[in-house]
Amino acid sequence: MALFIGGAVSYNYLENERLGFLAQENSEVFVRDYAPRMGAKEPDVYLVEFLDPECESCRAFAPYVKELIKEYQDKVQLIVRYAPFHKNSKFAVKILEAARNQGKYWEVLDVLFRYQPNWGNHHNPQPELIWYYLPEAGVDVAKIREDMQDPAIVKRIEQDIADGQKLGVRGTPSFYINGAPLENFGRSQLKAAIQSAIEDS
Repeated sequence: MALFIGGAVSYNYLENERLGFLAQENSEVFVRDYAPRMGAKEPDVYLVEFLDPECESCRAFAPYVKELIKEYQDKVQLIVRYAPFHKNSKFAVKILEAARNQGKYWEVLDVLFRYQPNWGNHHNPQPELIWYYLPEAGVDVAKIREDMQDPAIVKRIEQDIADGQKLGVRGTPSFYINGAPLENFGRSQLKAAIQSAIEDS
């Protein structure tokens, strides 16, 4: 019996070591099973980004985040969560989520950011323009119109909003590195925080 208990304790310890950040009690607030991911399959570092597709800062940061994931492709996994603060954000998020059914999530996100100054102009937003840009992502637009009505998408958005509120997310993009918030916002600060987390893993 003692050997069994000892073996179980050792196994749990090793499993927690393997899972790292995911073994933390509150990790699900950061990482939900449904969240889009990019990067390492078994990462040392989980980079969680709460973003808004209508947010100008998210658009500006997007190429740099992709560069970081490429640079640390064996170490870091990007997890996208939504903080839809702008008026048309939920509409854009529903389109994004529907695109996942066609395996075109990242392509559609690129298109949304590329044309954001047009459809998401804060003085004159025209979200209906998104439909004209979507073919560039190689998607079936009619299918996206249909799939974006799925109630499961609304539940994901609501869960992300609830998690964001719990974490105190007040602006986008908001980054968390293995559960720790990026205190000082900036490109060099983000890279330094990731590098530090890799060294500590």
